[in-house]
Amino acid sequence: MTEKKVHPDQLYIDGLVQNNSNVIREIYRKFVPKVKNYIRTNSGDDDQAQDVIQEVLITLFNQAKTNGLQLTCPFDAYFFLLCKRRWLNEIKKSSNKEVTLQDENVSIDESVQEMTFQTEVFDEKQSLFDEMFQKLGDKCKEVLQLSFVTKTMEEVAEKLNVTYGYVRKKKSLCTGQLTEMIQKSPRFKSVNY
Repeated sequence: MTEKKVHPDQLYIDGLVQNNSNVIREIYRKFVPKVKNYIRTNSGDDDQAQDVIQEVLITLFNQAKTNGLQLTCPFDAYFFLLCKRRWLNEIKKSSNKEVTLQDENVSIDESVQEMTFQTEVFDEKQSLFDEMFQKLGDKCKEVLQLSFVTKTMEEVAEKLNVTYGYVRKKKSLCTGQLTEMIQKSPRFKSVNY
């Protein structure tokens, strides 16, 4: 199997991660009008389009930050397909009525579909993690949040004014509790963990 090459459009993903305002402006200038037009043509308005765009950009940012997202297809096709699918899911969730979709029968490259699927799986996993994380007790949330952003457990113990042994054990217990909650969730199997 051949290794996929990183697409030159990786600059858009890198720009999002670096919060580069020039790159973000370029994304809005080059790619957002097509998404807005699609959503307006398919039972939506500009506010709904903006919400979808923001959600997709946040997902891309999180996936790039967490998993080092490497783009192997054009950003335009990838971004558009993510927004389109997010919009179709919104329509499905919020409507019992028939919806007429105007779809430009665009041929979608296999690489775009694969990347889109990976991003959607990432987003689902993140959503399940966040939902279960919110159900943890305050002390567990505090220990885990600090351990996510602090380099060592010694620093976490110092910040919480507890012993290293306590914070290590607490983190282990909380991680176990969170893992169990995620695995027992009805959404777990559908998320491909």
